[in-house]
Amino acid sequence: MKKILIISDTHSYLDPRLLPHVESCDQIWHAGDWGSVQLADQLIAYKKPIAGVYGNIDDRMIRNMYPKIMRFRCEEVNIAMTHIAGAPSSYKPDAYEAFSRGIPQIFVCGHSHILQVKRDIKRNNMLFINPGAAGQHGFHPIQTAIQLKIDGSRIFDVEIIQMERNRKVPKEMLEEGK
Repeated sequence: MKKILIISDTHSYLDPRLLPHVESCDQIWHAGDWGSVQLADQLIAYKKPIAGVYGNIDDRMIRNMYPKIMRFRCEEVNIAMTHIAGAPSSYKPDAYEAFSRGIPQIFVCGHSHILQVKRDIKRNNMLFINPGAAGQHGFHPIQTAIQLKIDGSRIFDVEIIQMERNRKVPKEMLEEGK
């Protein structure tokens, strides 16, 4: 069994309130807009497997570390991930590219800063997950992330992590993650 933490749109800011979730998970999945290699290094320091893709704000260093589209397995579950994917009602080209190698059981994306967890019945009941934005940069009033467990082919205990946006973050920290 694996406990997964799914985050996106950190924009260079790893909220300290997420650290207990980072510490207790078995794997971290990051759906892009890391914001900086320093944030990636912070997560890597926890010595947990990390699956990730780059986002539209990420620089060459992050793009060298993570692909645009990632396909992988966790336990017996096929996962696809990309940053800009749209939503089940209106997928973008990167989503279709991710589906070109078969419909995954879980599809993870970011970019919109809008939390969505739903089944796409038109695509084999695929679980669509956009964890929203875990960072401070953007319009979202609540920072969000997702936790779930996978045991064999079973996906369960899907939980939303919600954090009131911390407006006291130093401005220069937010500006780094534009």
